[in-house]
Amino acid sequence: MKKIQLEILGLSSSQSQTGSFALVLGEKDGNRRLPIIIGMFEAQSIAIQIEKINPNRPLTHDLFKSFAEQVNVSITEVLISDLKEGVFYSKIMCTDGEKEFELDARPSDAIAIGLRFGVPIYTVESVLSEAGIILSDLEEEEEDSEEAATVKSASSASSSSSKEPLNQTSVDELNKMLNEALEKEDYEKAAKIRDELNKRN
Repeated sequence: MKKIQLEILGLSSSQSQTGSFALVLGEKDGNRRLPIIIGMFEAQSIAIQIEKINPNRPLTHDLFKSFAEQVNVSITEVLISDLKEGVFYSKIMCTDGEKEFELDARPSDAIAIGLRFGVPIYTVESVLSEAGIILSDLEEEEEDSEEAATVKSASSASSSSSKEPLNQTSVDELNKMLNEALEKEDYEKAAKIRDELNKRN
């Protein structure tokens, strides 16, 4: 199983779902992006670690790290391993120095913990080919000009191209909306459109 390394490109608040955030992961040696919708607590935990902020009291993911260190367990990598019915699955790969084992986790928790251990984040081709969004060369240049791993604010208002529910929109219109969402860096909307397109295929 070939693993593909990812990096965190951005974190933006949701325009349509209160308390939700879009975490954007990028293929390290490619132009595909993997947006994942996560909860507010996990987004905060990831943002705090990216910004190197020390909270007054440990968050749950800090507690996990402290506990793991006390029992001599270290994390070696995070793997976003599967996508079933629009839900991402991941594993935290661990070792106690003698044996290796894995823990099932939500991607948001796995990434928040992985950041605290400074380990790489991977996915597999099947996940990236199904859920990844390919950027054009122009869009990629625009993204590369921004600092990686910044906590981005919410993007501007949603596209006005179609007010119909996604499941009643034509494939051509969905593709057009997907391109518009990518241009505006509205990754949360792009993820929803991508999921609808995947259902049709």
